[in-house]
Amino acid sequence: MAIKLIVGLGNPGKDYQAHRHNAGFWFVEALAHQLGASFNKQSKFFGETSEALLANTKVRFLKPQTFMNCSGQAIQALANYFNIEAEEILVVHDELDLNPGTTKLKKGGGHGGHNGLRDTIKALDSKEFYRLRIGVGHPGNKNEVVNFVLNQPSTKELALIEDSMGDAISVINQIVEGKFEEAMKQLHTVQGETNGI
Repeated sequence: MAIKLIVGLGNPGKDYQAHRHNAGFWFVEALAHQLGASFNKQSKFFGETSEALLANTKVRFLKPQTFMNCSGQAIQALANYFNIEAEEILVVHDELDLNPGTTKLKKGGGHGGHNGLRDTIKALDSKEFYRLRIGVGHPGNKNEVVNFVLNQPSTKELALIEDSMGDAISVINQIVEGKFEEAMKQLHTVQGETNGI
């Protein structure tokens, strides 16, 4: 099944733009920029949207403007409007369990404590959407997680994160075409990850 919607998770506004929690926004912005597409506010979708041709398929991009904890509202609104199934959605988000420099593809699963994923699962009434997990690292202390994701990565970490996003963009056509195994293998090989997802 092809991907018809790519959602970047994050928090709206300049105060949050540089935070680790906005890695999903960074990805869809970089992808849209590379494709010459720009985002426009769409109040009926509670977010900013764009679209472009990828692998000869019209793919919509979404940045929810509802704040992370209510991301599902925007995703559900757009998916319902265009009759997009959960299995045709790729949600891009920051991942504490992966180090900067690593991105991994995954289908289904729980939310792992990520509030954006939690709300998306609730809104779609499904866990069966695809995820692109962008590693941002972990503070080492569970009590520091909120402060950690709501702060900027170091210059070195940011460079690693941007490199890993570039790796993911290089396989985006395979992802959109539904060639997930092929995309995962290529992505994990490029990043030296040989242990699957």
